[in-house]
Amino acid sequence: MKKYDAVIIGFGKGGKTLAGFLAGKGQNVALIEKSDKMYGGTCINIGCIPTKKLVDSTKVLKNKGLSGIEEKERFYTESINNKNTLIGALRGKNYEMLATKENIDIYDGFGSFASKNVVNIESNGENVQIEGEKIFINTGSTTIIPGIKGLKESNHVYTSTSIMELKELPKKLTILGAGYIGLEFASMYADFGSKVTVIDLAQRLMPREDEEIADRAKAIFEAKGIKFLLESKIEEIIDKNGKGYVQISQGASKSEIESDAILVAIGRKPNTEGLNLEAAGVKTDEKGAVVVDETLKTTADNIWAMGDVKGGLQFTYISLDDFRIIRDNLYNGGNRTVNDRNVIPYSVFINPPLSRVGMTESEAIAKGYEVKTGRLEAMAIPKAKIEGVTDGLLKAVIDAKTDKILGCTLLCNTSHEMINIVAAAMKAEQKYTFLKDMIFTHPTMSEALNDLFGSVK
Repeated sequence: MKKYDAVIIGFGKGGKTLAGFLAGKGQNVALIEKSDKMYGGTCINIGCIPTKKLVDSTKVLKNKGLSGIEEKERFYTESINNKNTLIGALRGKNYEMLATKENIDIYDGFGSFASKNVVNIESNGENVQIEGEKIFINTGSTTIIPGIKGLKESNHVYTSTSIMELKELPKKLTILGAGYIGLEFASMYADFGSKVTVIDLAQRLMPREDEEIADRAKAIFEAKGIKFLLESKIEEIIDKNGKGYVQISQGASKSEIESDAILVAIGRKPNTEGLNLEAAGVKTDEKGAVVVDETLKTTADNIWAMGDVKGGLQFTYISLDDFRIIRDNLYNGGNRTVNDRNVIPYSVFINPPLSRVGMTESEAIAKGYEVKTGRLEAMAIPKAKIEGVTDGLLKAVIDAKTDKILGCTLLCNTSHEMINIVAAAMKAEQKYTFLKDMIFTHPTMSEALNDLFGSVK
């Protein structure tokens, strides 16, 4: 049995970065990945990068001014091919980056625990076992498949992974779930030219967001032709006449939606199935996430977990920060923990993107803060007019007693870049006047922060 200083299960952002770091420290490292289509992890292969590449393609489509459905279908197929070329190149680069290091062995196969130090690797019906002094779980998350009647039997049902392999644009796309993943795909496919219907049990869209922002986003979606069926229960999926039909109920009313493709976007869950964590003494919580302490150590003293598999926010930059926590606790005296993450921005890549950091106004009030707010219409931003993307609304929430920024939500073009500036100011504990009086280049979207925070009252 071959022995390693470190065994990493999963080739995601945190795992691959940790493998390179430990190898640089002279450690012998084993990196296990069950699929040769997942080198580099979810973000590169089936998440952030391919979806944002397709979102970018929709902007090119708009600039081309294509209007006929046949033209749009050809452009969609071309976009899928371009996405596949990009992902293939990135995947290969990620593999070569680690495979060329003398003290890293990459195993293609499914890893599971035989004990807290021994990992079994199954590949093509054969098994090999390796031993690791330290073991790191980085297996990510997987799509939740709900128990809807007929869903597994339908030939028209896709996940967020499989739908991006479709070479033919679905004329009618039905999305099950109005969460952030569902909304990103709704926006993207509507921009490609699909007729999109989104079904969800929720009473309103994006219930965690500021209600005014969510309402504005819904209006933007509907202007693209996206139809929302909220407070709707999915009863059954039936294939007939070469189509998929989603049968729903809204109170006493029942109806069905004809679909060329049905996207399951109910959510994602930690990918722990088959890991045999019990053999290693690693506990999971009620949601199936690996239980970790503030340094990401599991209930086994030589095993850590990083990325989506441990639950919480499912962002690749969280996985990267998980690496930093583990790195600092192994080599730099252990000063960094998950408790340091008091300011975490995020973006939803609808068009225009929605980005947020901190609390909404209602959340701040519920926590007992006395607040004042700033508000700015996207159409008031000169750069937005130049770029021709004037939809949206920007809001800031301020602690009235200290003038510190409690939160900010930006629904506007390039908000995914702008929100990082606000997050940096919050992390530095600056007052809102810091951004109000900041000197920005002109004309830019970022300079809108002058006006947003200048409107605080």
